Formats: sequence, structure tokens, C-alpha cells
Amino acid sequence: MKTARLTIRLMLAIASLCFAAGAVAAENPRTGVSLSVALHDANQLAAQNPALRVLRVEGNSMLPFFGSGAVLVVKPMPAASLHAGMVVVYTNRFNETVAHRVVARTAAGLEVRGYNNDRADSTVVTDANLIGVVYVTFHSNSRVDSPMLAAVNGGAQVALAASAR
Repeated sequence: MKTARLTIRLMLAIASLCFAAGAVAAENPRTGVSLSVALHDANQLAAQNPALRVLRVEGNSMLPFFGSGAVLVVKPMPAASLHAGMVVVYTNRFNETVAHRVVARTAAGLEVRGYNNDRADSTVVTDANLIGVVYVTFHSNSRVDSPMLAAVNGGAQVALAASAR
């Protein structure tokens, strides 16, 4: 009887650990791939089309879709072709590169917001500040596994997934 209760408790403990690990994974998608490999793979894809850009993500406003450690491949697209739900990269009025989703079209331009933000960004997106739409997302474990690629990582342009400003 004691063995049965102990077994049940052990199974419940293991299940709760698995659930907790799953919840963390849902918060920021991670893979077994290092950031160096994700950057390399994204650059290989971008090399197929010179219009594509590769950006490294910092911030968590776009969780559970992507967060710090993700690598985005961005494709240029005119603002008129975009609609609510699409994730765009643009330059805000503070000269920061930001990756957020389109929530509405207004007379002034596209209103964007981080998935976890409680308000829209203060900068609207227009053709003048739009870099493009997120074409592909590469998730990583955020670790740089190569000293040579660490320099590339340090020089990779960053797209913020941050609080609304």
C-alpha cells in the first residue's frame, strides 16, 4: 500500500515537472539549436534572395510566438499589402527596430502592438518606416556555440519585441 502511494506521488511529481517544462516552453519557444546555428540557417535562406534580411530578437512582447533568442527572416512588402494579424518589422520614432503584429489599419497607417502588450505602439507603420513582414522564424536555445559566430551574433541587427513605446 505504501509503495502504491509512493508510486502515485512520484508519477504526479513527474507529471507536474513535465507540465511546468511545457509551460516554460510555451512561453518562449526553444529548440536544441544554438543561436549560432539559427543565424547561420537564416542567413543561408536569406542568401537565396538579396531582398531578405536577418534579424535577431531581443524581448518577450511577442511570446508565445517568438522571444529572445529567435531569429527572423524579414521580407520587404508594401504597407498597403499588410493586414491585421501579420507580424511586421519597422523602425519606431526612437530609431529602434521593432517586431510587432498589425492590429488595425488607420488613416495614419498601421497600428501595431506586441502580443503581450496592453496598448499599441506610439509609432504607426507606413511605407516610410516599414522594413518588412516576418517571413520565417528560427527558434534557438539562445546560446552561441562558436567563438567565430559569436562575433557575427554580436553584429547581427536586433529587432525588439518589447513594451510599447
